[in-house]
Amino acid sequence: MLWLHLHFPHLLLDHIRRSGENMAALVIVNGSGQKVIQACPAARGLGVSAGMQLKTAISLVPELGIVRANPQQEARILEDQARWLYQHAAHIVLVPPDGLLAEIGSLQRLYGGLPAVWRTVEDALHERQLTAWPGIGHTPLAARLIARNGTGACTSDKAHILQALGKMPLLAAEFDERTCTRLQRLGLNTLGEVFSLPPAEMARRLSPETLAYIQKIQGSRPDPRAPWQPPHHFRQQADFVQEIEQSQGLLFPLHRMLSELEKDLCWRQQDTDCLLLLLRHRHAEPTRLRIRTSGPEHRAEAFLSLISLRLEQQPLQAPVVSLRLVVKRFLGREAPGGQDLLGENQDLNEAWHTLMSRLQARLGDNALRQLAPRADHRPERAWSASEVRRTNRTTTNNQLPRRPLWLLQGPQPLTETPKAWFTGPERISGGWWDGQRVHRDYYIAQLNSGQLAWVFRDVRDGWFIHGWFG
Repeated sequence: MLWLHLHFPHLLLDHIRRSGENMAALVIVNGSGQKVIQACPAARGLGVSAGMQLKTAISLVPELGIVRANPQQEARILEDQARWLYQHAAHIVLVPPDGLLAEIGSLQRLYGGLPAVWRTVEDALHERQLTAWPGIGHTPLAARLIARNGTGACTSDKAHILQALGKMPLLAAEFDERTCTRLQRLGLNTLGEVFSLPPAEMARRLSPETLAYIQKIQGSRPDPRAPWQPPHHFRQQADFVQEIEQSQGLLFPLHRMLSELEKDLCWRQQDTDCLLLLLRHRHAEPTRLRIRTSGPEHRAEAFLSLISLRLEQQPLQAPVVSLRLVVKRFLGREAPGGQDLLGENQDLNEAWHTLMSRLQARLGDNALRQLAPRADHRPERAWSASEVRRTNRTTTNNQLPRRPLWLLQGPQPLTETPKAWFTGPERISGGWWDGQRVHRDYYIAQLNSGQLAWVFRDVRDGWFIHGWFG
């Protein structure tokens, strides 16, 4: 097998930079807030380095941006990176806190060779603005060590990989301090010198755990890794060093997140009709915005337009420190409609769907209603007002009887004899199940004034007008 390990030395820094903030200098500090553990290039250019005390860093850069490391946040960000890598490789393994492992030996034939796999991953990293050190090895630990030391190369030659491993100092090979001291007392300073020891000698001189670790690097001991499976939801989060006070400031990170949602939906071959936005504030309860569309959708621009309309109607109640986008509802994708010779889509359903979604975003989810049929023969009870749903507006059924668009609140007595009769009778008899039975014969007739009316004769009460045709 052949493994690719991606080591992200500045994962949290890259995540914050992708949120759209232009910080001159930014550092990540440890949980206690006393020591710098990551520094952006601008901060390093001003003399700030990893391992430096925060007080010293602030004295060098008074306007230094500071973010405290959060293990839960880092785990979530790492899982976000695994989601896009899963689109290129099926066997993904999370290596917390800053690594991803992918089996790529089986992908060479699919992509056309190892260089093509390497370029695909590099292009994806560049597109996502991520800093990663790749490493290739025939074992997971070998790939990890090569990647973390920044000595990765696009090669599957085992001799070259072993040579790169053999040059590593003991600390770079991630031996603990006690094991390093013991090996150095034996005159061993590099991983290659450790490999040269016979297995029996290593078992006698080293601990069983150290021996197992070395054998896993070499591949003489199995090192199974359980594959990571993507969750059945989509989640993206943007964290801000400086609070966002205006809703317009949220549009840039939203555009990036929605673009990733569009790619995820296209990869799944699915759509969605519901987005959840969670705006977290420093001194207030989170704001929850649920964005609904009138039907399946996957386009980032369509979602961004709806969110913009919603933010116009609902200003921010407090400055925002983080923004989360969650999608849990996925729908099957519909087949695209036909196009004419000029490549223009003739499907009017899409325009209707877009209009309904924009009206709902501006007026509210419950502001729009549509008429829906009910299973009742009586005209006054054969419809109801319901939520707007996406329907196929181009289908017609010529077998249905003709009905007026204007139905009166209640039947009105017919006081004149129509001058012309067109259709009828159409007998409607029902309502016996709820005690409001009707027994009518309906006709389309033209009155002396020229109006086209829908009239009926009730077997008990005479003639009535029930609606008007346009």
